[in-house]
Amino acid sequence: MKCTLTVSSKRRILCVFPAYTPSFGTFSHAYPLMGGVKAFMPPQGLLVISAYMPEAWEYRFIDENIRAATPEEFGWADAVFVSGMHIQEGQIHDICRRAHAAGKVAVLGGPSVSGAPEKYPDFDYLHCGEIGDATDRLIEILDESCARPTAQVVLETKDRLGLSDFPAPAYDAVPLKRYLIGSLQFSSGCPYRCEFCDIPQLYGRQPRLKTPEQLCAELDAIVAQPGHPAVVYFVDDNFIGNRKATRDMLPVLVEWQKKNNYPLQFACEATLNMAKQPEILELMRQANFMTVFVGIETPEAEALKGIDKTHNAAVPMYEAIETLNSYGLEVTSGIILGLDSDTDKSEQNLIDFIDRSAIPVLTINLLQALPKTPLWDRLEREGRLVHDASLESNVLFKRPHDTVVASWRRAIAHAYEPDKIFERFKHQCETTYPHRIKTPAAGKVTFTNLRRGLILGFNIITRVGLFSDYRKPFWNAAGYALKRGQIEAVFNMGFVAHHLIRFTREALRGEHNASFYAAKAAETEAARERGFWANARRRFVPEREAA
Repeated sequence: MKCTLTVSSKRRILCVFPAYTPSFGTFSHAYPLMGGVKAFMPPQGLLVISAYMPEAWEYRFIDENIRAATPEEFGWADAVFVSGMHIQEGQIHDICRRAHAAGKVAVLGGPSVSGAPEKYPDFDYLHCGEIGDATDRLIEILDESCARPTAQVVLETKDRLGLSDFPAPAYDAVPLKRYLIGSLQFSSGCPYRCEFCDIPQLYGRQPRLKTPEQLCAELDAIVAQPGHPAVVYFVDDNFIGNRKATRDMLPVLVEWQKKNNYPLQFACEATLNMAKQPEILELMRQANFMTVFVGIETPEAEALKGIDKTHNAAVPMYEAIETLNSYGLEVTSGIILGLDSDTDKSEQNLIDFIDRSAIPVLTINLLQALPKTPLWDRLEREGRLVHDASLESNVLFKRPHDTVVASWRRAIAHAYEPDKIFERFKHQCETTYPHRIKTPAAGKVTFTNLRRGLILGFNIITRVGLFSDYRKPFWNAAGYALKRGQIEAVFNMGFVAHHLIRFTREALRGEHNASFYAAKAAETEAARERGFWANARRRFVPEREAA
């Protein structure tokens, strides 16, 4: 539903989503392989706010991961809306600066300002919390005047809009074909209270839900757009936060897939104890779920107690991973180094876990304390919050800082050594991919998909299979998959491994930070392209000629 307030003015709202700093999880190195892909995933929150605006108001949506908002677009607007996460803080401030330079009022909402409003004294209006009464109050204020206020105004949501009353995100405002994957939300909130996580404080511990009918309508909107991504990610804080609701929704999702000839694959994030839910796992398999992100955090069972994540131990860890694999779900894992419980053995325990679990993709970060988390509160009491931009984290670790960073470097070097990552993909070819359902070709054989496949195939063969220094382990794994008829696996392992290997090498050269929440500037895409073709020439031109 749209805002039901009666407005007397016509306003023009420019919604600008800030760029991300490249990370392990955004797959930026894979974009050039895809042909036209510029960004990871459409931002749900700002798209929902865009759709909620009064009928009489115009809006434009710019994702600066795709392109920067122009001075002309700032000039067009009456107000500039921004949303983002802590990792985007620098870019958020930059958008504010440009809005003010154009003489426009700047409004900030989203998870970062909701968790730490004190970070943003430069904005005119702060919208803290989810869409609700604060949103309506903001609309009333802007309807009356779009002049910049003399002092910052903070609006905090007290009465949230129910998810069943959310408008469908304004998917039509963004070019979905420019995204690697699509985004979809069914629930918000998580019942667990992991020490380092701000989700319960921001979105609640009792998951709130959309209806399955809303979900299907949003899926219809996604697939109606030509060139839409083939994979859609459920951005729910915990896909099984409300197990009954998930169990009731999944049959509807299965029917939608059957009705539309399975045009999409799905991914989600959930807690590892979903391995205890065989009915849900089978329904996910039938709905064509391919990947689940799990915050495993640490393979050390005792350490889970210290971060209030004992639910990860509800099933023995390796057994749980094997169970998920047996339903065709490839596990992606979040890992944290720098926990209070880490010892001199933790690094080797993590390396052993990487090898034994055969999880291909692991986002390995240093512990970072986020505002409005139990971890932040505890470290503040202990005097262990540090604010030093030269350090890799804002946590004063119990072990020496340089020792923890060195462990991180060795862990990512091991995880993404080419032979090892392709061996883990070979394991998936044997234990995971054969358990996925066979979907009808009718939903996938489109001109757009054929074109996309040809571009991706050509780029993987040339950039990974011919010009890279990891072409041998790639072809070894690709041959293993092709013998099993797993053509799609070749494409997947090619572009995923390409990104992870390249990003790791940059990180080891010091071009990226050890924490996703405190990243350094990355080199430009143009520089990467120049480097690629220079390397290609060196591989094809004899050494004496190149000299």
